[in-house]
Amino acid sequence: MTTANRAKMVIDKDFVISKVDPRIYGSFIEHLGRAVYGGIYEPDHPTANELGFRQDVLDLVKELQVPIIRYPGGNMVSGYNWEDGVGPRDARPTRLELAWRVLETNAFGTNEFVEWTKAVNSEVMMAVNLGTRGMEAARDLIEYCNHPSGTYWSDLRRQHGYEQPHKIKTWCLGNEMDGPWQIGQKTAEEYGRLAAETGKVMKLVDPTIELVSCGSSGSGMPTFPEWEATTLDHTYEVADYISLHQYYGNRDNDTANYFAQTLDMENFIKTVTATCDYMKAKKRSKKTMYLSFDEWNVWFHSNDQDKKIEPWSFAPPQLEDVYTFEDAILVGSMLNTLLKHSDRVKIACMAQLVNVIAPIMTENGGNVWKQTIFYPFYYTSVYGRGLALNPIISSPKYDSKDFTDVPYLDSAVVYHPENDELVIFAVNRHLEESLTVEVDIRSFEGLSIIEHVVLEHEDKHATNIIGNESVQPHVNGQSTIDLTEGKLMSQLPKMSWNMIRLGKK
Repeated sequence: MTTANRAKMVIDKDFVISKVDPRIYGSFIEHLGRAVYGGIYEPDHPTANELGFRQDVLDLVKELQVPIIRYPGGNMVSGYNWEDGVGPRDARPTRLELAWRVLETNAFGTNEFVEWTKAVNSEVMMAVNLGTRGMEAARDLIEYCNHPSGTYWSDLRRQHGYEQPHKIKTWCLGNEMDGPWQIGQKTAEEYGRLAAETGKVMKLVDPTIELVSCGSSGSGMPTFPEWEATTLDHTYEVADYISLHQYYGNRDNDTANYFAQTLDMENFIKTVTATCDYMKAKKRSKKTMYLSFDEWNVWFHSNDQDKKIEPWSFAPPQLEDVYTFEDAILVGSMLNTLLKHSDRVKIACMAQLVNVIAPIMTENGGNVWKQTIFYPFYYTSVYGRGLALNPIISSPKYDSKDFTDVPYLDSAVVYHPENDELVIFAVNRHLEESLTVEVDIRSFEGLSIIEHVVLEHEDKHATNIIGNESVQPHVNGQSTIDLTEGKLMSQLPKMSWNMIRLGKK
């Protein structure tokens, strides 16, 4: 075995990055495509419960253990009147939904979503419309949702059958307001002023809430990171987080370059963090601004087919990317990146959860199945909670079209002190060769190997479709591991995602 195929890692229980906020395993449901209608809500489905929620979808979402879910958008929220989606269904209006140019029946709205999140053991991350509306509508919505009783909006909620307030804690001040595609696009100054005043009003209604200010729509925006600096100049004291959004795609069929995209993601996080800290210094503030990476995923497969959708149809199949094996590898690396920056990234939302660029897919009236990206999200969500540790890695590297010095080994580590369990998430980016990894874990005593889960496939374009989920993890990796006197030797297959769990017998 040559040195090109060997990597080393030192893990020490004192090298703590941060306690992982479980909300980094959040997700997103927008009134877009079949995410709601035909996804989470389908009253005529054979598995639907009395509220119209698909039980087969509920079961898979609960399996992922998603702690927070953003709603109702997304681009859609910038033209949304929340009042349309509450009260008796037969009185709710059907609207032209301008962001995605479809019909919105409003059969599903705020109260239904609150009920649904309870059913999947999650919390709501609610967005307010700062495109066509502003502080008045936001004030009314939070009064409707969170105020106990005795006012117009809180009593209306009670009339709608919800005696107790929803107590929604986390609120987004609009969505992607820098984007020219956004209804009601704002300049940084316009948005900063509006968001600050809206946030002030919302916290007067309910001082216990936390707020997310809109960051740039992506690191490639021409105004990035000046947008962050300008808007934070207004929102720094009222907001608790600033948002990041980023999607990646392998449009050039260049897998080596595709797998390196997480270096761009890491630089994005570092740049936003630095901008936040600059504003903290400028304002002589004692407050630290945290990050909400509330849209992230792979998104490119469905771009061409979405151009063929007829306008003003109801719940058409939009953004229904069919994910490949290599997409799952990148998603695993993106999760690693979030863990490595868990000292500042406290919320993150895989966009989205069902049917729309999602780990879970459904047939209307039919079955449900897991996409390839379901698996790295599932294992990281379930086992990636505890203390994120900073592994010291020495790895061979490669250059690609857009990146230099890309480590073949990408890894994140989580330690659970309460049960003395150590979990290593590792990606081998090498397209053709396995990678031998030597891990020094001598600061942990008495650990043994619980399992080595491997996601690998000979065909990087392999997909999971209904009735044939060919991309699934296996646990045969344990046969390639040796643990002797605090030194772990492991073989990571070529182009693979891995989870190695160690604990006390």
